[in-house]
Amino acid sequence: MNWCILIPLVVGAICAILGYLLGRLLGGGNHDECNNKLGRLQTQLDACKLSKVSLEGDLKSTKASLASSLVAPAPPAASISSAVLIPFDAAAAKAVLGKKIKENDLTVVEGIGPKIQELFHNNGVETWKALSECSIEKCKEILISGGDRFKMHKPGTWPKQAKFAYQGKWAELLKWQDELDGGK
Repeated sequence: MNWCILIPLVVGAICAILGYLLGRLLGGGNHDECNNKLGRLQTQLDACKLSKVSLEGDLKSTKASLASSLVAPAPPAASISSAVLIPFDAAAAKAVLGKKIKENDLTVVEGIGPKIQELFHNNGVETWKALSECSIEKCKEILISGGDRFKMHKPGTWPKQAKFAYQGKWAELLKWQDELDGGK
């Protein structure tokens, strides 16, 4: 038998086993724990990003509301009494939809996510009422203005869903959304 080949193979195998055992002993087994921590941090980062988008939308909405109240003249008394203001009831929305709803959060509309909401905000559609008054063609124009990644969306039901939200008809909105497929 050729000892010149056998001895290095045995020494190599022993070194490999010892290296593996030392690696496990000195902390090489913490990969799962690190991956879990990284996953939790990524989840928290995603939640912060969504919160940021929502807060930016709220800020734009507040700025627009403030600007319109400073610039627009007061309506005549007759139009004030005939105007119907529908107050937002967060508790009623949560009771029906099962989650906390922020006023004028366009993502309540099935088919609209944070990026599409941001796109609509950038095009002056910042409230449920404004979206409910948009034509489907206008919605499509806004989506097209966002580039290729938004062209595939079908906004055919978005104005009606937004109207349900604006009017506080949460049960009707939920019932209709249950019948929809991705907002279509």
